[in-house]
Amino acid sequence: MLTRLQVSGFKNLVDVDVRLGPFTCIAGPNGVGKSNLFDAILFISALTDRTLTEAALSVRSESERTGDLQGIFHRVGVTRADRIRFEADMILPPSGVDELGQPVEGSSTFVRYSLVLGLRPESSPDQEAGLLELIEETLVPLRLTDATRHLLFPHSIEWRKSVLKGRHTAKFISTEEDGNQRTVRLHQDGRSGRLFKRPTTSLRRTLLSTVQAGEYPTAMLVRREMQSWRMLHLESSALRRPDPFTAPTKMTPEGAHLPAALNQLARHNGNGTNGRADNVKESAVLASVANRLAELIEDVREVRVDRDETRQLFTVQVTTRDGTIHPASALSDGTLRFLALAVTEFDRQSGGVLCFEEPENGIHPRRIHSMLRLLQDIATDTESPVDEDNPLRQVIINTHSPSVVLQTPEDSLLVAELAEGVRATDGQNKKPPVRFRQLLFSCLEGNWRQKVEGHRITGKGNLLAYLNPSAAERDSDVEKKRVMDRSDVQMLLTFPSGA
Repeated sequence: MLTRLQVSGFKNLVDVDVRLGPFTCIAGPNGVGKSNLFDAILFISALTDRTLTEAALSVRSESERTGDLQGIFHRVGVTRADRIRFEADMILPPSGVDELGQPVEGSSTFVRYSLVLGLRPESSPDQEAGLLELIEETLVPLRLTDATRHLLFPHSIEWRKSVLKGRHTAKFISTEEDGNQRTVRLHQDGRSGRLFKRPTTSLRRTLLSTVQAGEYPTAMLVRREMQSWRMLHLESSALRRPDPFTAPTKMTPEGAHLPAALNQLARHNGNGTNGRADNVKESAVLASVANRLAELIEDVREVRVDRDETRQLFTVQVTTRDGTIHPASALSDGTLRFLALAVTEFDRQSGGVLCFEEPENGIHPRRIHSMLRLLQDIATDTESPVDEDNPLRQVIINTHSPSVVLQTPEDSLLVAELAEGVRATDGQNKKPPVRFRQLLFSCLEGNWRQKVEGHRITGKGNLLAYLNPSAAERDSDVEKKRVMDRSDVQMLLTFPSGA
């Protein structure tokens, strides 16, 4: 779980410092770059499995095509930043498994990971290492006694005690100057043990991404946590496809393997005390999913997975109250997306950070409330201890929909806006400071984020388009009378929360 993310020099993120709760909604108009925060999260995650170059190329560009190495660096005109800095505070699960499937237990569940990347000079003799250069990498424990200073979102003492465990130790990863050379060191938990060190100039990937065994348990758990950060790109074609019996039982970010995931969810959660399938419990799991789906479509009576023994295929089916069976291929896009999220909610084995762009797509405005409630229920409940029924999960969404903004909990809303930034130039060349447009995040007045000194409070004008679309979008050049121009509809627009 990400509690704080600082980014500078990545796309249009300059000196961004965002505090995140279990559920966060980022609102802003198209084109401001609010998705860049998601790209930063996914880039850091990609670095745990890929080389620096591969991770940079995986970042989407403005045209949604594969990115380029220099494209991830902040640019003003033809001038690019020479470094990108990341700093992420996160809460880890207390245990996990390493690459060999062996159990791992870390010494601290509250850590800070920092990373600085740069473009390798063209004159560098070590071009084989790639065009990106690792300049600094650190992983340090955060003191549990400082938890109230770091965890500002509302939470119970029981929740905090259930997630913050361990003891204060030395650094897990450090960067040190060794003569004219920078060296990254991977330390075993504690003060003693073998050190693994490499010069930064020879590294094609982060040192964290090389951790595979439980010899470095906390670093291993950090890598596992960051690998679990994902973006949902639910596609109707993927959600509609049946699955062979041999298909993976984890749903992909696109929604593939929904039938196999739902079947596994029912079987796993429906096992009896002897480990055998309990049909009553399996039915209860599927009934819970159906009840969730009924919040979107009142006519839903049953959700099941059909097993075609002849073709060896799983197919998701939804039965309505009149007894009609609808296969996934006949369900609407919104129904499929809602069903995929319901499966995610009941999959207690999944954790980490879940990013979701514009969740309102395909959902009728009257059902936006149900969608938001489902997304909040996927996230951990910070009033109850984390356990099997309350996994450590986090949800971050972005939107430009008034319906979503108006129904989002006020302390979960961040407003993305562009503001003028100033970058100082080298005083020796006597050039004036460079002015540019940068992405900033602000909150509503009275929000828990105000505890952070200097945090921006959004102006009421930024909410005008969400609170009263008729005032924000009135156009005297429109020839035909629009629905929103009707006097009887204007009365409703004045009080959108009651519409």
